[in-house]
Amino acid sequence: MNPQDQPIEGVADLLGYFRRAETPRADWAVGTEHEKVGVYADTGDRVPYEGPYGIGALLEKIASAIGWERVEERGRIIALSKDGASITLEPGGQIELSGAPLSESRETCSEFNTHVDLVKRLSDDFGIAWLGLGIDPFHEVNHIPTMPKRRYDIMRAYLPTRGGLALDMMHATATVQANLDYGSEEDMIQKMRAALVATPVISALFANSSISGGKENGYISKRLIIWRDTDPDRCGLIPFVFDPDFGYASYMEWALDVPLFFVIRDGTYHAGDGTTFRQFMSKGFEGLRPLLSDWDTHLTTLFPDVRLKKIIEVRGADTVPRELICALPAVWKGILYDTDALAATGELLGAATPEQLDIGQLDVAKRGLRAEMGDRKVLDMARELVAISSEGLARIAKAGYSRSDERGFLDPLHEQVAKGKSPGQEIVESWHGEWGRNRERLIQATRY
Repeated sequence: MNPQDQPIEGVADLLGYFRRAETPRADWAVGTEHEKVGVYADTGDRVPYEGPYGIGALLEKIASAIGWERVEERGRIIALSKDGASITLEPGGQIELSGAPLSESRETCSEFNTHVDLVKRLSDDFGIAWLGLGIDPFHEVNHIPTMPKRRYDIMRAYLPTRGGLALDMMHATATVQANLDYGSEEDMIQKMRAALVATPVISALFANSSISGGKENGYISKRLIIWRDTDPDRCGLIPFVFDPDFGYASYMEWALDVPLFFVIRDGTYHAGDGTTFRQFMSKGFEGLRPLLSDWDTHLTTLFPDVRLKKIIEVRGADTVPRELICALPAVWKGILYDTDALAATGELLGAATPEQLDIGQLDVAKRGLRAEMGDRKVLDMARELVAISSEGLARIAKAGYSRSDERGFLDPLHEQVAKGKSPGQEIVESWHGEWGRNRERLIQATRY
């Protein structure tokens, strides 16, 4: 029997899911997930799924060009997979590269650049431009086409009952995130706490969603604001991570009480209709009993700032220009994969309360690197945090866990700190200045 098909007998099976994911230090890797919004370069219109120059045709073209395996639903291609990586379709036609777990930053960066170069070359034939921005700069959500995935149909019906900007999250935003391993429960605890306190600072370094609906939106990262009004049950800071007794069981207990989006059996999606996973375990759902695959799927439908699954996902960054993308997994690697860097991050940021972190991230959404958190300047914290990461990367290399010096991947972040402004602030200045609020010039300046 496939372990994922194992029936869940009790909470021990759920805790075992996390324990089996523990990875020896020598095998730690980093995966990167990168979303991008596509528009037609000549009009700025979003790209529909259908048609000879639509997303479906582009995915077919990518599959044919490089031999990726097609994933279909109801006869339509919705994803591609190959060698541990995948290209998936987001609700509004954003394309996401979910990279393979790789041990070296140069491998991760090469994977990303190879992917972008290929997608760009094939998309140019379709007149599609992929933008290095955290949000669609031109369209309100009701003018964005939807993609034909059953899970998104269910989410589109459910999430607006929980948050006023949930559909904007699904269709208009784009992010880049890093996925990292943990070696034990204690290691997971330290990494989750460090990642949560560092997230507002990392968000400021990558804040890049300041133009939407064809105008300046009043934020440096509108994407962060959108996530704050998506679903309070499954999003946000999850302050219980800072409780003294936090561990696998705490995260499990939280996840058990979040309503299911859906249960999948034989390719059919059954909408959860408000049933929590705890209720699913105790009473069943539509005659179904829970499997470990249901738990795995459920965990992917939780969207806290830092997410625990078989890996730890750090989720606070907007999509950014190409030169900054490779810095994201590198900066997190330097922070979370070195013991001294973990401790230094705690010393730098660990005194912040959950309330201060929440207020700080709200100010980051508004002002980016010019924000404050707990009466401290985020810019100063960013400078120190990048230095901590750099020192961590140096120690990782010295200890033999990396075959090369990876500190150079942080150079774009040093440059961002030297400027004293987030990418989204630079976008606003160019929008009002040299671009003259011209959408074609914005597209040309921000496309990959």
